[in-house]
Amino acid sequence: MILTEEEKQRYRRNILVPEIGEVGQLKLKQASVLIVGVGGLGSPVALYLSAAGIGRIGLIDGDCVDMSNLQRQVSHFTSDIGKTKVLSAKEKMLALNPNINIETYTEFIDEVNAEQIISQYDFIIDATDRNATKFLINDICVKLKKPYSHGSIYVNQGHVMTILPGTACYRCLFDSMPDDYGEKGQFGVVPGIIGMIQATETIKYIVGMGELLTNRLLMYDAVSMTFTELKINKRSDCLN
Repeated sequence: MILTEEEKQRYRRNILVPEIGEVGQLKLKQASVLIVGVGGLGSPVALYLSAAGIGRIGLIDGDCVDMSNLQRQVSHFTSDIGKTKVLSAKEKMLALNPNINIETYTEFIDEVNAEQIISQYDFIIDATDRNATKFLINDICVKLKKPYSHGSIYVNQGHVMTILPGTACYRCLFDSMPDDYGEKGQFGVVPGIIGMIQATETIKYIVGMGELLTNRLLMYDAVSMTFTELKINKRSDCLN
């Protein structure tokens, strides 16, 4: 597999980054990434990974676009209301970059399909909003030794962490499953910021660039405009 002349022009600014270059850009083209959830977090991740030239991107989400999504889910437009989120996002991604391959799963990830779908990708993005689903993604990624990015949002705050085989995992962060909250407000730009960090971590992992958010949780507060880092120790009984 090589970069075409069109791809060299499209990704020129990536290639000029010393830590990426043509070798790194080719790694991105050869990589596959699964985005679980195409809402507030998954929307910016999908657009930025498409722009970066990830060769194969999977989208899984069983939901449809609703009017209330549009304030923060930037891959969906007013004209998409009623469409499935995976097809809505796919249209924008291909309009941005027709060179990539996109696979869609119009279903929610669950105990039945998770292992089979996750096993097909090099890197996983947890862009979901339910704690049970986050634990499921963690457990399957640990079992299959798949690297993944955890992201979460609560009103004005966001958390992000990268889990690789052998590092602290989501179960090292929580002793037991936290309660899911009911409908709550969301400051619309916060998912964009956290999603862009998740996309950044994905690209860095694939290219082999810099330090990743392993064994540490990055916490963002939009009101105080602060980033705080929490060290996460791997539990003695962690299976990762």
